[in-house]
Amino acid sequence: MVELLSKEEKLRVLKTLEEDLEFRYAMAGAIGLLEVLKRLDSIEARIEEHSKRIEGLSLRIEEHSKVLQEHSRRLEEHSKVLQEHSKRIEELARAIGELKVSVGSMGRRIGLDLEKAILNVYKDALIGLGIRDVNRIEKFTYKDLDGRFFERGAKIEIDVYAHDQEAYLIEVKSMLEESDVDWFNEKCKAASELIGRRVTRKIIVAVNATREALSRAKELGVDVVYGVLVD
Repeated sequence: MVELLSKEEKLRVLKTLEEDLEFRYAMAGAIGLLEVLKRLDSIEARIEEHSKRIEGLSLRIEEHSKVLQEHSRRLEEHSKVLQEHSKRIEELARAIGELKVSVGSMGRRIGLDLEKAILNVYKDALIGLGIRDVNRIEKFTYKDLDGRFFERGAKIEIDVYAHDQEAYLIEVKSMLEESDVDWFNEKCKAASELIGRRVTRKIIVAVNATREALSRAKELGVDVVYGVLVD
């Protein structure tokens, strides 16, 4: 007859199983659980190893996250710098555009002032050709929108001195060449129809003029007032 263990004995056995690995294996072998316990211990060891690896991966991921956060912060700073640079470039482009407009306007004013200065330098010669007051010379501008005289949209400018029903057509050049004379003559043909006055003289006032230009002007009936003959 099997004698049952007392309560105290049972507690002592359970405690021994918990604390004594060798005894636990002996008991497991006795009841056929030794192989199962060994496998469970192996699985537990593998789980613990995997846990350590996962913990290591978590640490590496955390480090990478910190690096990515730092990169994101730097990219944000770079974006702010680029935005500031873009803003400054836009402001600079706008300033350059305004400067171009100012320079263009200044260039036109300087050009007109230079023309007036040249006309005043040669005003005595112009008086001899019938122009009594150079200050009354006005600029005539025409845009050939329908291609009546030149290519469609071509713009011509020519100076006009009007006296009674007569008109003097004038061009001011710093350097007069043969092609300039031909172009001036073509403009005179168009202007003579447009201004509604009889053209008395065609005059070019030049600081410098080539021999070819003077020869061509003579052929076309254009008077030339010039300062220096250029060979």
